Formats: sequence, C-alpha cells, structure tokens
Amino acid sequence: MIKEYRSEILERKLKTLHVAVDGIKASVIVNVDGLLVAAFPPGNEENPHENPTSSPQVAAMSSTLIGLAQKTLKRLEQGQLERLLMEGEEGVMVVFPAGRASLAVLCEKGARLSHILYAAKKAAADISEVLES
Repeated sequence: MIKEYRSEILERKLKTLHVAVDGIKASVIVNVDGLLVAAFPPGNEENPHENPTSSPQVAAMSSTLIGLAQKTLKRLEQGQLERLLMEGEEGVMVVFPAGRASLAVLCEKGARLSHILYAAKKAAADISEVLES
C-alpha cells in the first residue's frame, strides 16, 4: 500500500482548484503561524516569481490579515470570518479560513469571482478536513 503524504494531498487540492476554475493565478495554504504549507503553482529555484504568493513574506502577511479580520469581526460581534477579499488594480486576492490554516487565492482582475469564491470555499473545507485528519 502506497502512503500519500499530507503535503502531496494539499498540493493536489490546490491543483484541482486551478483546473476547475478559470482566472486563478496562484494559490497557497498558510498555517496560523504564517508559514507556507503548500503552493500551486509550486515555486522553484529557477523562477521564484512563477507563483507570486509562495514567498514567506506573503504567507506571513496573509496569516496576519486573517488574524486581524477575525479579531475585528469578534470585536464587532459579527460572527466567524467566512472570507477576506482584497481587490486591487491588477487582481483580486481572497483568503478563506481552513481549520488550522488559511487558503489564499490570487485571481485575475476580470475573472468570474462567483465561480472562484464557490470553488475556493469548497477547497478550504477540503483542506481543513485534510489538516484535521
């Protein structure tokens, strides 16, 4: 019996997300401490800019943003965070809580956001399940 590592399962979940929905540039899973767990497309030594979200700095910032959003919603008594959406001139980044981690998805500006939000929410639930097992 071949055993699959958790990191391989998580990378496959990210790849599935990219294949299922058009308009996703990159995605990462970041733990609550701000450390990168998985990325797609995976970064490499030759082309570190292939996945702009896979840097340690972006992972740490994503974790910080989720933490601030959760604290703000709690302070305002608005319930649990469902997603954090940031829109810029060149694209959109959406971050979903995923159990002990977060799923950050970088999208093209003209992408069909409703499809991405639906698929990313499902992926975040799947990621949470993998991390809890």
